[in-house]
This record gives sequence, C-alpha cells and structure tokens, in this order.
Amino acid sequence: METNQNNLKILLNKVPEVTIFFWIIKVLCTTVGETFADFINFNLGLGLGNTTIIMGIAFFIALFFQFRARKYNAGIYWLTVVLISVFGTLVTDNLTDNLGVPL
Repeated sequence: METNQNNLKILLNKVPEVTIFFWIIKVLCTTVGETFADFINFNLGLGLGNTTIIMGIAFFIALFFQFRARKYNAGIYWLTVVLISVFGTLVTDNLTDNLGVPL
C-alpha cells in the first residue's frame, strides 16, 4: 500500500522542487518572457494580434505536453513557464493598446 502511495506522489509531481534556484530561474523566465514578447512584436512585423495568436498556440501546445507528461520534465515545464509569460504579456498589451483598458 505504501509503495502505491509513493508511486502516486512521484506520478503527480510535475513541478521542480521549490528552492532558491527555482526562484532565480522563475524570475529570469518572467523577465525573458516579457522582453521576448516585446522583441517579437516589434521586430518581426507580424503585428500585435498575429504575434499574440502565434504565441498563444505555442503556449497551448506546451501546456498540452505539460499535462500529458507523467513526471517532471524540466524542458517542458520551463518552456511552459516562459510561454505563459510571453502570452500573458501579449494579452495585456492587446488589452491596453487596442481596447483601452488601463493598467
């Protein structure tokens, strides 16, 4: 019975251990996400709407793989974290720039 509980805990653990390194990487991912969102929006010439759609699709694909993962996978996990930052920034930009929602 205890073995089954341990296996279930391992199966349900899809996130990294929260340590100082977790927070350092998390802050860097947020910063990179915001910077990357602005970079692709202004430098690729796709426009805010198209960039948001493309990054939204990328985010939902990464999220799909994160939910499908049976255990913690650093690449999938941190890609999803970065893409949620990028997509969130772009959604906020759309709300403030196109719909006049104040920050």
